[in-house]
Amino acid sequence: MSEVREVEPDRRPTGFTLDELDWVPWVEPIRLADADAAQRPLLEGQRGESPYFRLLARNPEVLAERSANDREIFYGRDGLSRAERELAATVTSRHNGCVYCASVHSRFTAQLAKRTEDVQRLLDTGTDVRIDERWDAIIDFVTALTAQPPRAQPAHLDRLRALGLSDTEIHDLVLSTASFSWANRMMLSLGEPEVTG
Repeated sequence: MSEVREVEPDRRPTGFTLDELDWVPWVEPIRLADADAAQRPLLEGQRGESPYFRLLARNPEVLAERSANDREIFYGRDGLSRAERELAATVTSRHNGCVYCASVHSRFTAQLAKRTEDVQRLLDTGTDVRIDERWDAIIDFVTALTAQPPRAQPAHLDRLRALGLSDTEIHDLVLSTASFSWANRMMLSLGEPEVTG
């Protein structure tokens, strides 16, 4: 049975949310039972349940590199905190209009930073929101970097450094932003979010 379908209008999210969402593909993902020897290890655990990962598994080499990149960006030991890496992914997704990715990464940001109200304000208001000096500088830099064409300037870096961010932490912001600009394009081009339930 095909997983490709149109999301019913009453199941489409009406805005950005901290709630968990489903994702419906517009291109048929592989069935887990049909995964070959190169695909199977990439779909272990919850990934095998995800239509997005099963769709990306059509090209196992790219999925393997994408997964390694994702692990290093979000779980790297040095540099920026995981909460602020997730904040960068949330800001990028909010700016790009990727409701699904913003939902996933806003929950991580809220949980890790213990700042649910601030994250909800970001989702509700958008990237012009003002929260505090450090988050504002991160949000402004990530938004400028995400813009097409990018608007990031040396002044953004000076502001981050003045707030105590190291070049390693700034590099982590760039990696998270760039990775999620790519991920957002994939999610927005290959399917759409759906309200869970």
